[in-house]
Amino acid sequence: MLRVRRTQRQISVAEQLMSHYLALGIEYNGTGFCGLQTQLAQRTVQSELEDAISQVAAEQVRIDFSSRTDSGVHATNQVIGFESDSFRENYNWRQGINAYLPDDIAVHTLVTVAPNFDVRRSSRWRRYLYVFGECDHVPAIGRNFATWGAPGLNVEAMNSQAQAFLGEHDFTSFRGANCQSKSPRRCLHSLSVLRMGDYVIVDIIANAFLLRMVRNIAGALLDIGRGIALDMNSLLSYRDRSRASKTAPPMGLYLVQVCYKEYPELSRLRIPRILGSECRLHQWESDDFVNVREFIEPHETLVE
Repeated sequence: MLRVRRTQRQISVAEQLMSHYLALGIEYNGTGFCGLQTQLAQRTVQSELEDAISQVAAEQVRIDFSSRTDSGVHATNQVIGFESDSFRENYNWRQGINAYLPDDIAVHTLVTVAPNFDVRRSSRWRRYLYVFGECDHVPAIGRNFATWGAPGLNVEAMNSQAQAFLGEHDFTSFRGANCQSKSPRRCLHSLSVLRMGDYVIVDIIANAFLLRMVRNIAGALLDIGRGIALDMNSLLSYRDRSRASKTAPPMGLYLVQVCYKEYPELSRLRIPRILGSECRLHQWESDDFVNVREFIEPHETLVE
């Protein structure tokens, strides 16, 4: 028994001398943030996370993230990664980080990953939900967790027109003005529009997204739902942002899933709580879509 304990102690010391690679699944309420990425003199998700993780690690830590989100956009399963020379049990990492985080960010998943794991490049696809709420007034409670409007959206027309986006296209007409991506081409794997109670949900999956691409698509679908005649095939062919609909507001958008073949615990679909426990969406597997990571250029920013 003494020999076994000494061996275990030696292994533990060796582990403490190694670099440790960790990935976290996090959720955040985007209302109070100026986006995800660090900005000078602004409150961002990245700056809050790096401060909290550095406190637990007792060293300065920098994080990478799977997909950027704009100011006011929410996430239920954003994935971040970092490297640290500090040794902690995974449970202690998660509890410690949450203790230092503000109330509008939380870590729900933490796993040890391989040194070559990249939270952005190792992903197979990303999934967003855009949530429209139908009400005769903008509610005081929950107003920042959906984009609210009058009842009566034509969900069938929205879903029918949405199918034009499937496949690989040039999404210039749905690209934000300051987008830094080198190519406007993206491969959209799945897009559906469905009603659940007082909510209309746009469920969209792609290999990657351009700046404000989901919100611009949601804005066009909203116009269709309100009875405005638009043809999505024509809008795609114009390759002209000025000819498409207005950008939908940020508060209705959620990053809900980033899929990794090697780490299913990080890849879980997390439905926004505003939609209730009865909300059921299709559960896709990592191999359900063709791996089109070659469309993502080497230093391209994956942004929504």
